[in-house]
Amino acid sequence: MRSRFHSDRRLTVRMTVTMFLLGLLYVAFVAALVVLLKSWVLVVVIAAAVLGAQYWFSDRIALYSMHGRVVEREEYPELHGVVDRLCAVADMPKPLVAVSNMDMPNAFATGRNADHAVVCVTTGLLRRLEPAELEGVLAHELSHVAHKDVAVITIASFLGVLAGLVVRFAFYSELFGRGRRDQNTLAVLGIVMGVSAAVYALSFVLIRALSRYRELAADRAAALLTGRPSALAAALTKVDGDIARIPSEDLRTAQAFNAFYFTPAFGKGAGFARLFSTHPSLEQRLEQLGRISAELGETGRVG
Repeated sequence: MRSRFHSDRRLTVRMTVTMFLLGLLYVAFVAALVVLLKSWVLVVVIAAAVLGAQYWFSDRIALYSMHGRVVEREEYPELHGVVDRLCAVADMPKPLVAVSNMDMPNAFATGRNADHAVVCVTTGLLRRLEPAELEGVLAHELSHVAHKDVAVITIASFLGVLAGLVVRFAFYSELFGRGRRDQNTLAVLGIVMGVSAAVYALSFVLIRALSRYRELAADRAAALLTGRPSALAAALTKVDGDIARIPSEDLRTAQAFNAFYFTPAFGKGAGFARLFSTHPSLEQRLEQLGRISAELGETGRVG
């Protein structure tokens, strides 16, 4: 089903190019592992298993990790009401609605496609936002589902996960196998670790470039769908400020899922980490929403 979210050709082009480049990198990586490890069956089986698990179970993994659970209309009627209205306006299937019992204000969408999607908000977000602000956040997450970039970023991140697993496997094999391996074996393990680290670095850069743009695209789509970019800007400012006041040690688990969040989970003193963030800066997002507000002739000021 084609939704009424404004199509974004630039986002589609960027996703296509990124997936093509990651695909080439993936083929080269698997080929290098086959040559080095001399066991194509083992490499292919492991790669397929990791990709399959990440694609088919990404929604369950994310919900479990963030202590989220699917909720019915009777439990959260207002939340379901907002999602119902937005899905009707956007002409898209309604995803499952979930709530995470966390004080950190945030939201995320996950799932391999629109028919198997979940939109999750934290209790901290529900407690802090006004109805119009919550609508903007949910429209942002539904845009991710409608544009299929949840599935794209899940698949795109697979290569980095696989490379990371190979590095760990090679490291522990060398660590615990010392003394029982000849120099050739150690050399192969060293090369595998080097290749895997290089692949991880390249995939890291490609995914960050795509993820930052898709967040701007989701902000733009949400602002145009709701017609209230100032409400989304207010939500962004409020959520970003509240997260920054949470101690960094309390955000460590959440940071593993920053690519899926409405706003990344960074605490105080995270200036260096923000350079490698999956999201554009708050200033960039507010600036874009300000332009959209002016285009729509919305009263009030964004930011």
